[in-house]
Amino acid sequence: MLDGDTRAQVTKEYQLHQNDTGSTELQIAILTTRIHQLTGHLRVHKKDVHSRRGLVTMVSKRRRLLNYLTKEDVGRYQSLIARLGLRR
Repeated sequence: MLDGDTRAQVTKEYQLHQNDTGSTELQIAILTTRIHQLTGHLRVHKKDVHSRRGLVTMVSKRRRLLNYLTKEDVGRYQSLIARLGLRR
């Protein structure tokens, strides 16, 4: 789970306007941060199957959101993956 400070920092960096709390870009950025944290956890705790299932769920959700963003606006998609450092 993300602590409040990390979540606030990610929200401030990726929000589209002042009161943005749920845009597609912001959801993808928060999921990416959580995925990075959980990946580090699983490197240490290799047999944590429950967390691995949660990781697969988060990666799938991020993939669906990225596909949606691609259909809506390719420019926003490309700028977001460049900012996040995602491959594709």
